[in-house]
This record gives sequence, C-alpha cells and structure tokens, in this order.
Amino acid sequence: MKNNIGDKVAIFPCPVLIIATYDEDGNPDAMNVAWGGQCGGKHVALNISEHKTTENIRKNMAFTCAIADKAHLVEADYFGIVSANKEPDKIGKAGMHVTKSANVNAPVIDEFPLTMECKVIDIRQENGENRVVGEIVNTIVDDSIMTDGQIDLDKLQPLAFDSASAGYRIVGERLGNAFKDGAAIK
Repeated sequence: MKNNIGDKVAIFPCPVLIIATYDEDGNPDAMNVAWGGQCGGKHVALNISEHKTTENIRKNMAFTCAIADKAHLVEADYFGIVSANKEPDKIGKAGMHVTKSANVNAPVIDEFPLTMECKVIDIRQENGENRVVGEIVNTIVDDSIMTDGQIDLDKLQPLAFDSASAGYRIVGERLGNAFKDGAAIK
C-alpha cells in the first residue's frame, strides 16, 4: 500500500555545501546550504534566502563551495545554525582556518578536503529566494581523498541532508556504472 503525505519534499541526496565568502571588510564567512547542487558540467546552483553570505556573494560575485564531510559534521552544522551577523568570526570559533583562493575573491576553508572555487555568472531573486549560479574555475582536492588521480567519494564520506528527517547521512557505497549498466536491457 502507498500513502499520500501531502507536499513533503523527499528528494535525496541533497549535498551539504559549505559556501564561503568575504564580507566588505575582508572577513571570511561560511554558510551551510542544503538547497544546491550541480547544474551543468561546470556549474553550481544555490537557492538561498537573504543572509550575510548572500550579501557577500553579490558584492564579490564569487564564492567557494566545499563539500561537507563526515569528519566535519559538527562544524558544518554550526555554519548552518549561526549567523555571521551575530557571530562575525564563526569560522574561527568553529576551529577552522582559511586561505585566500588563488582564483576568486573568496576564502578556502582549509579543513574541508574538496572545495570548488566559483565565479558568479547569474544571481536573481525568485519567489523570495536568491538563485545563484556559479561557474567552477578550479577544484581543490586533498590527496587524502584521491585514488588513481580521481576524487574517491568513499574516502571523502560526503554529507547529505535528509530533509525527510532533518538529519545528516553519508553517501553510501558505489553500486554500479553510469551510462553502462542499463545497456544490459535489450
């Protein structure tokens, strides 16, 4: 039997993205964004309401996008529950460190092993949300999550937001081969 439960969204996985920016004084900020993801071969899309991070993105037309991992779940969640308007040094308070991106005007949070440096190519308000599209100009990957020159998600243990239970999960094991396994159906 199936049940109708209304308009509850249950799309999974929703990557936990840590968006880092600089404010008008050059102070780094980070925000946990669950409503975002890849929207093309080298583009990231974010859906965010008005925040300090949104202001910073508009001012700098740049951001970095780290994939939150199991090792940094507490810090990632902290970035989602504390506003930079109330805690201007939330990155430092979380015990994390930044390095200025070599490619865009945004900070790279050193502890996250996978970060994409993005320049904003589109930002607009729709239905009370800010739709931000960033073009990835470079991806920084720590050796610890690489296998044979490729990103290894088993080593990264990326976090996913579970909107059905308001929790975090890690993405599981590889089960198949995209664009290949379905060819078995004749």
